[in-house]
Amino acid sequence: MTTPPYEDFGGEAFFTSLVAAFYRRVADDDILRPMYPADDLSGAERRLRLFLMQYWGGPTTYDEERGHPRLRMRHMGFPIDGRARDRWLTLMGEAVTEQAMDPELESRLWTYLVGAAFAMQNIPDDPAGRPVATLSE
Repeated sequence: MTTPPYEDFGGEAFFTSLVAAFYRRVADDDILRPMYPADDLSGAERRLRLFLMQYWGGPTTYDEERGHPRLRMRHMGFPIDGRARDRWLTLMGEAVTEQAMDPELESRLWTYLVGAAFAMQNIPDDPAGRPVATLSE
C-alpha cells in the first residue's frame, strides 16, 4: 500500500510550516497584502493550509467546513494579473525552499503550485506580458 503524498511531505507539520512561511512573506508584500483582510491573515492561512492538506491526501476538513474548493470561483473577486501571479509564485517559492524538501517531492509540489497560480489568474496578459487592463491606459 502506498502512502498519500500528504504523509510523504510530512503531514500536518509540513503544511503548517509551508503555509506559515508563505504568509509571513505576504504580510509585508505590497502586491498581495491588499488582497487580504486588513486586520488578519490567519483565516486565509488556515484555509490554504487545510486546502493543501486535503489536496495531497490528508484530512478532509476543508471540504467539511467549506464544501468543494471551487478555487477559480473563490478567487474571482480578487484582481489577479500576471504580476500578482508571479509575486505569489515568488513568495511561495521562497517558502518551499525554506522547507528543505526532498528534490522529487519539491518538484511534484512546485509543479502543482505553478499550475494553480496560473489557473487563478483572472486578468489576462497580452502577448507582451502586460495585463490587458493597462493596454488602454
